Amino acid sequence: MSEPLILQPTLPPDACVIWLHGLGADRYDFLPVAEALQGALPSTRFVMPQAPTRPVTINGGYAMPSWYDILAMSPARAIDHQQLEASAQQVIALIESQRDGGIDPRRIFLAGFSQGGAVVLHTAFLRWHGPLGGVLALSTYAPTFSAELQLEAAKQQVPVYCLHGSHDDVVIPSMGRAAHDWLNQRGVPVTWREYPMGHEVLPQEVRDIGIWLSAQLAC
Repeated sequence: MSEPLILQPTLPPDACVIWLHGLGADRYDFLPVAEALQGALPSTRFVMPQAPTRPVTINGGYAMPSWYDILAMSPARAIDHQQLEASAQQVIALIESQRDGGIDPRRIFLAGFSQGGAVVLHTAFLRWHGPLGGVLALSTYAPTFSAELQLEAAKQQVPVYCLHGSHDDVVIPSMGRAAHDWLNQRGVPVTWREYPMGHEVLPQEVRDIGIWLSAQLAC
């Protein structure tokens, strides 16, 4: 397993963002975003792990970086849950490493784009049992959120920022909105923000993320 890419801050680190890339990308994908954000967050470390390379069924079995296999696209994503759980455990190990290195988990954030976002939502709300600073869910969905599931009361203290493109034809907006609504119905402080874009990240979105992270870290 590849080591994560780590962007160290200019000041002694007192916060951390663990950021997961999307399907077919790599750990360098969000390095420019992390560098841009760190300008306003000079004591925040960014940790960008690498997904394993493996065959992806919906892409004809072609091997690419993926946090889990996607078996079918409709009516809803059919996924390899065992691989998703392994990815969640990878994220938990990173949280624990940052915590053990002296960063308060309340100042550790999980961020993920597309498939990476699905992993961080699953990890933050269904697998990690400690506190967190918050979750950034970019152009993503939540394949493991179901109607019968309830949340630990402590999860109602974890803020979530959902950002999505109104023209996204890869993860359609209604999939992202369903994750937002599921969290909202369970008392999680979740915010929805939509942009006139496809399955991508825009400069305005990055600026909004910086404002949101700064606000959470100031609490």
